[in-house]
Amino acid sequence: MKINVKIKLTRGAACPEYATDGSAAVDLRAMIDEPCTLAPGERRTFTTGIAISPETEGVVAIVAARSGLGIKHGISLSNGIGVIDSDYRGEICVGLINTSSVPYTVAPGDRIAQLMFVPVLAASFVVSDELDNTARGSGGFGSTGKN
Repeated sequence: MKINVKIKLTRGAACPEYATDGSAAVDLRAMIDEPCTLAPGERRTFTTGIAISPETEGVVAIVAARSGLGIKHGISLSNGIGVIDSDYRGEICVGLINTSSVPYTVAPGDRIAQLMFVPVLAASFVVSDELDNTARGSGGFGSTGKN
């Protein structure tokens, strides 16, 4: 399924593209003027040079980490995952954190995150004194076992 998304490019950004036909997301790039080094434990926000307007209702843009940055270098999203609401029109920014023990340098144009579009279901909350029973019940963290 494809949707149309209007995109505004700023800071010399190029329009993101899917790397392959099977790609679930497009890469977001750091639109910075000069290299920026993240010290171990440091967080910083990077601009991407794009703003979007999905032409389809009921979708959200999700900013996700790039697995190579996390696994190879310990660079993760500082907020875990980013939610770009369908009515947000500002520039998309990405917060990164260096979870490794060595500095990491982000260069201008580096791929720093991924952007994907996902359908959204809006909930209508129904207040109730009782909830349906399930096999799990109210078992919390780790209640379904280690494996």
